[in-house]
Amino acid sequence: MTASSTSALPRFSRIVGTGSHLPSQRLSNTDLARELAERGIQTSDEWIVERTGIRARHFADAGVVCSDLAVAAARAALQAAGREAAAIDLIIVATSTPDMVFPSTACIVQQKLGVHGCPAFDVQAVCSGFIYALAVADALIRTGSARCALVIGSEVFSRLLDFNDRTTCVLFGDGAGAVVLEASNEPGLLASELHADGRHVGILCTPGTVAGGKAIGDPLLKMDGPAVFKLAVGVLEDAARAVLAKAGKTEADIDFLIPHQANIRIMQSTARKLKLGADKLVVTVDEHGNTSAASIPLALDVAVRDGRIRRGHRLLLEGVGGGFTWGAVLLEF
Repeated sequence: MTASSTSALPRFSRIVGTGSHLPSQRLSNTDLARELAERGIQTSDEWIVERTGIRARHFADAGVVCSDLAVAAARAALQAAGREAAAIDLIIVATSTPDMVFPSTACIVQQKLGVHGCPAFDVQAVCSGFIYALAVADALIRTGSARCALVIGSEVFSRLLDFNDRTTCVLFGDGAGAVVLEASNEPGLLASELHADGRHVGILCTPGTVAGGKAIGDPLLKMDGPAVFKLAVGVLEDAARAVLAKAGKTEADIDFLIPHQANIRIMQSTARKLKLGADKLVVTVDEHGNTSAASIPLALDVAVRDGRIRRGHRLLLEGVGGGFTWGAVLLEF
């Protein structure tokens, strides 16, 4: 094979390592209900489980920031991939809870990993952020702009919660997940599908902002739960079918569905629509809660490390979040 024919080979990207990290502070529903009762807010384990499937979540300690969780997950992914941090030539962090207004959390992660010079930037698509970041990294690898990317979803959503609103504060948790995505001559990421519809900005948002050195507006999360549920179920099915069509595959080709871990009823509804059994649905929402952009890579790493997901399995990843954003990725692990 000549050099020219080698360079003409199609470029793909493949996940070569996964990692995740959860803060050490685990709060069960009972723990959280006890804390809320001190505020005069009534809830219970039964009420939360019935509506969401969540039994526990992890909260970061004071002083622990998004980049701390991201770096821990990144190091685990690098170790799994057998790569040194110096091999990374692209860092993308998906987050809605960055360390600061600027610079990007990705640049802070870069500094903490001791990597210098490669592009590093954040992607903000809320709970769809990891899907967006993975699609962007894949595109840059396919064009030859990068060869080894670190793609991270990391959140400290506990900092955005209104603990006087039991309908939202019980839903979210903190954590990070990461993958090492590398150039390959073998297909890995098969297709991606990304969407947004700004008409639905108001149904899930944190409407605060920063100006003149002060926080202006409301810095806590607001959500119209029924509206989010209705929209999410429809767009997730559409995105799944669209990405399968792009790749020339069908539901029967899916080994595992790894959806954004927001609500067990949304996840189960999507699986049913795709005719996938419970054994093909990766669920971590019960122990993690909704970790926004971190939820998909966290769930992926859990299923890889417990042996369910192995090389050659075909995975459908999909997420939906504020914006309103949504998307899906189909890949061979």
